[in-house]
Amino acid sequence: RTKIISELLISVSKAERQEARMKVRQESLRLGNVGVIRAGTIISEAWEDGQALKDLNAQLRNLLETKEAIERQRKLLKKRQPDKSDGGDVEGGLQEEDSLIQDEIYKSRLASIKREEDVIMRERDRYELEKGRLIREMKRIRDEDGSRFNNFQILNHRYALLNLLGKGGFSEVYKAFDLVDHRYVACKLHGLNAQWSEEKKQSYIRHAIREYNIHKTLVHHHIVRLWDIFEIDQNTFCTILEYCSGKDLDAVLKATPVLPEREARIIIVQIFQGLVYLNKKSQKIIHYDLKPGNVLFDEFGIAKVTDFGLSKIVEDDVGSQGMELTSQGAGTYWYLPPECFELSKTPLISSKVDVWSAGILLYQMLFGKRPFGHDQSQERILREDTIIKARKVEFPTRPAVSNEAKEFIRRCLTYNQADRPDVLSIAQDPYLTYTKK
Repeated sequence: RTKIISELLISVSKAERQEARMKVRQESLRLGNVGVIRAGTIISEAWEDGQALKDLNAQLRNLLETKEAIERQRKLLKKRQPDKSDGGDVEGGLQEEDSLIQDEIYKSRLASIKREEDVIMRERDRYELEKGRLIREMKRIRDEDGSRFNNFQILNHRYALLNLLGKGGFSEVYKAFDLVDHRYVACKLHGLNAQWSEEKKQSYIRHAIREYNIHKTLVHHHIVRLWDIFEIDQNTFCTILEYCSGKDLDAVLKATPVLPEREARIIIVQIFQGLVYLNKKSQKIIHYDLKPGNVLFDEFGIAKVTDFGLSKIVEDDVGSQGMELTSQGAGTYWYLPPECFELSKTPLISSKVDVWSAGILLYQMLFGKRPFGHDQSQERILREDTIIKARKVEFPTRPAVSNEAKEFIRRCLTYNQADRPDVLSIAQDPYLTYTKK
């Protein structure tokens, strides 16, 4: 029976791979492709736009030419207008009413061109989103083709690898099927660099085992479950995670940079429910790496926090000031609070780190950008002390967002750690509670 199931799964996955590659080929004709540029002995890749963008740019050029021609006609019209100081008509000029009508025609056409331009610009924005999706899918397929696990292997006599979901620095994540419990799972394959020293390999393994030991104890509907861990060979091991068939929040925000407040609010409520669980355990846990890529959605749209690689266990003997941050420099800087950048002494941290990160997430969902260092690289954020200078959060006038949301974000992004609420305190905020109306 197991053999029949695995053969059926492989057959379906092969068909899915074929379809994905065919779709990329079709989309490439419309949206563009990666081309090779040679400059002397240096060969690099560059994006070549497809027919869709070429057509949009041609339409924009035509509109611009028409607009410039109309503006020239308006200038000529003004020169030819009759002189009001002269009692009668000016020879060769236009009657005043004719002139006004003609100018109104020109203004009406310019307004029409502006509307057409707006439509084309929206189309271009949509093209950029589709192009981004296509580039990510091209990368995924290229990574899948180059993976040593792309041949539908069965790991640990139990997990049938199907299609690659994504690849990070030292890991690949495959959709897989558990042939024992008969459910889809996510297989995270951790590869150690064969060139690494034994000391570095052992350090990486210790880190992964530590993450597993934290994660395996977590059982909550807003936290991704970790089911299993095992070694594949001396340079590779695997963790088995709950499979979430939806996108992650990063992909959601790439497709729709600004979410309606109602949607953003229910997402942040779910994230805080997961954080409350982490802070009610006998050994409290600071996630420390809350960001869009670490919030997954299942098929029903339920949000789940994942990736406990940088998590901290708060020991019982830690006082109210918090615990020492021993891994300074780790994490994603846009989402970390000012205390994590303290250089004069070892910073003390608490669950208030996660409160700040959640506030950044909500701001990003509502306004389509991060409040601090949005266009800066991690290196520049560090060099320019961007977060250390982030004493006050500013809100754009658009889109319109409720005062309750802004006040909640302000509380999350309280600069001084001592004044910022912790997870259990802010979880009582009215913005995170729902009552039947």
